[in-house]
Amino acid sequence: MKGICMRYAKTEFEAEDTFQEAFISVFRNIQNFREGSFPNWMRRIFVNTAINNYRRNKKHYDHQDSQELEIQDDNQLDGLQELTTKEIVAMINELPEGYRVVFNLNVVEGYNHREIGEMLDIAEATSRSQLSKAKNLLKKKLEKINPCKYAS
Repeated sequence: MKGICMRYAKTEFEAEDTFQEAFISVFRNIQNFREGSFPNWMRRIFVNTAINNYRRNKKHYDHQDSQELEIQDDNQLDGLQELTTKEIVAMINELPEGYRVVFNLNVVEGYNHREIGEMLDIAEATSRSQLSKAKNLLKKKLEKINPCKYAS
């Protein structure tokens, strides 16, 4: 669960704060858990808490204008399969805040752009644009690692 918090936090301290807040929420709402997968229910609370903290703190982050829509090939990140998890996480954590959050919500957590837009209070097109830009930045990082292998 700490990994979830780390994906949406800017600092280790912020992730730890989110982690603690999410666990408190789990314990306060444990009576609401009825059936199904407890780990999935708990994960949802952690993601929601992390997103709420991100939204609350985003005014402190540097954001780039991401209103323009770019269309990119979804296969451009295929090379990620050959990197270690630690290398992938490091690359993702280097993305600008908005890109990183949208990338995590879409690629890691599986939310669609409509859901992401609602969670982050942004337009669906902005979510698509930020994901596209995140993928482009990751592709450029891959090209720097191995220009011959990852270049288009």
